[in-house]
Amino acid sequence: MSLAIFDLDNTLISCDSDHAWGEFLIEQGAVDGDAYRQANDQYLRDYQAGQLDILAYLAMALEPLTRHSEEQLNAWHQQFMACKIEPHVLPQAEELLAWHRQRGDHLLIITATNRFITGPIARRLGVDDLIAIEPERDGKRYTGRVAGVPSYREGKVIRLEQWLESQAALTLDDAWFYSDSINDRFLLEKVPNPVAVDPDDALRRLAEEQGWRVITLRD
Repeated sequence: MSLAIFDLDNTLISCDSDHAWGEFLIEQGAVDGDAYRQANDQYLRDYQAGQLDILAYLAMALEPLTRHSEEQLNAWHQQFMACKIEPHVLPQAEELLAWHRQRGDHLLIITATNRFITGPIARRLGVDDLIAIEPERDGKRYTGRVAGVPSYREGKVIRLEQWLESQAALTLDDAWFYSDSINDRFLLEKVPNPVAVDPDDALRRLAEEQGWRVITLRD
């Protein structure tokens, strides 16, 4: 059994789910629209440039979770899935997942977006496991803090190695990793089968230099 690892945002789906959740909160009137949109957009630009301060971003992004009940958040997430995520699920991404599934591979999403947002998306895509940024909880309420190492840049490698310690049958031998972002170069460099998916300009240049496969899931 091989391990097939996938980034989520702009890889298996054609949007950034973290940014889209921020836009959804603005539409619901759950946050200060102008100020939140300005910050949300700037953090997205920072991410795309490979310059995101992940802890500063998470301080903003996780705070709204602390102010609402689990029931309200889950109801919002159902709406979010229908209007913001489902239209961005890529048919060719589902075909790629199905190909790995038919091979008997273990399907894993590893993402720098938090588990509240991505857990239902991972279930929708039918993957076996998810590594995501973990929002800390105190009972049923979110605290606004992060539990453990954020799965971002080098943190993805750390979290994956921690996860593999509990997976006796899985290793990085013959593993695949699919991503669109230069932020994921650290994990792409760790696997035997790195694949750049509709890559940003920086990742495309790196993939060409390294001889990595480059594909599109958007034709």
